[in-house]
Amino acid sequence: MADAVANGFTEKFFGSTDGLRLYARNYQPTGGDADRLPVVCLPGLTRNARDFHELALILSRDATFPRRVMALDYRGRGLSDRDDNKANYNLAVECGDVIAACATFGIDRAIFVGTSRGGLILHLLAAIKPELLAGVILNDIGPVIEVAGLMAIRDYLNRDRRPQSWSEAVDILKENHGAAFTALGLTDWEGMAHAIYREQNGIPVADYDPAIAEQLKTIDFNNPLPDLWSQFESLGSMPLLVVRGENSNLLSRETMDEMAKRHPGMVEITAKGQGHAPLLHLGDISAMIRMFIRELG
Repeated sequence: MADAVANGFTEKFFGSTDGLRLYARNYQPTGGDADRLPVVCLPGLTRNARDFHELALILSRDATFPRRVMALDYRGRGLSDRDDNKANYNLAVECGDVIAACATFGIDRAIFVGTSRGGLILHLLAAIKPELLAGVILNDIGPVIEVAGLMAIRDYLNRDRRPQSWSEAVDILKENHGAAFTALGLTDWEGMAHAIYREQNGIPVADYDPAIAEQLKTIDFNNPLPDLWSQFESLGSMPLLVVRGENSNLLSRETMDEMAKRHPGMVEITAKGQGHAPLLHLGDISAMIRMFIRELG
């Protein structure tokens, strides 16, 4: 806990409706107005709150408009409990966990950042509890998922190769993602490794329940993937910013164009030299995010 405080956040736990102990990071604003809208960050499929550490520090320590940031670990990821019922690793249950977190931490309205899986959860949240959303930032995700991108995720999550050191973890990430993430330097790759893996007996291990990756093997890619256009319509009345990786294989340019057509006020950012899903603290992305949320209160 002391290390967490020194790194800019406090660790919080909350209960799910079915009794799991789930984890969140709480970044308090530095010398700012506690009444400003907080930001809630939702990670990708097998990712966790650590993905948002740099962005959370930028937002909570903003020189002019610092604000509270919460970043969540879904069930089965990071420091949250693993679920014995593997069928509960689904969008509806995880959406309920987000609602439970907001209720526990006194958040009745917030700006939400959703990376990949987190953005899909936000589509559902917009449909069932729109009053919670003061604004939405979707990171490389929309109502249509490209088959090639999801198949790539399935394949690299289920590869047999496991790192035996932190340097090998970096090498594996470069092998999997290097062609799409040309903007990253060594420090960025090392940061990604420490966000994805945790150390166990001196060896980096993936910080999620393996059952989550196993689920992807059951998808029949011969059939069209379901879309979320009807849920996306619920975002139509909300301020919306969408970040797309320049080299993304999950969110297509065609889907982005259709999203902009259906949400004329949508703000777009292209993450140069990044694929799925962009690191939000790199380049000018965080500055554009700050500008977007400052207008929301």
